[in-house]
Amino acid sequence: MPTWFYPVLEGVIAFFLVAGGIFAFIGSLGLTHLKDFYMRLHGPSKTTTLGVGCVLMASMIYFRATTGHFSFQEMLITIFLFITAPATAHLLSKAALHQKLVADIRTRNVPDQLETASEPDEANAQQTESRLP
Repeated sequence: MPTWFYPVLEGVIAFFLVAGGIFAFIGSLGLTHLKDFYMRLHGPSKTTTLGVGCVLMASMIYFRATTGHFSFQEMLITIFLFITAPATAHLLSKAALHQKLVADIRTRNVPDQLETASEPDEANAQQTESRLP
C-alpha cells in the first residue's frame, strides 16, 4: 500500500472507534436513566449494539491493514451480535409482557385526544396508581 494511505486508514479507524465509544456511552446512559423496563430495553439493544459493531469494524480494518489478512473472528462476532441482540431484546420484552410488568405511564407522552376521549373514573385511576412502582 502507498504510504499516503496509512493516515487515511488511521482516520477511518479513529472515526469508528470514537463513534463506537459514543454509541456505547449513549446506550449506557439510556440504560441507567430511563424510567421503566420497556424504555431501558432500547439502550443496550440499539445503541450499544451499534457501538460494539463500530469497534469491531475498526478492528477488522486495522488487522486487514497491518497483517494483510481478513479477520474472520471479528466478522463472526459482528454477525452473532447483530443477530442475537434484537432477538434477546424481543424475548425480554415478551417475558415482561407475560409477567404483566406495568409500564410507567406517568412518563409517556399521551396525545390530548386520548386523554380527553377516555377519562377514567376514580376507582380505575386508583387501581392504576396502586400497580405503578
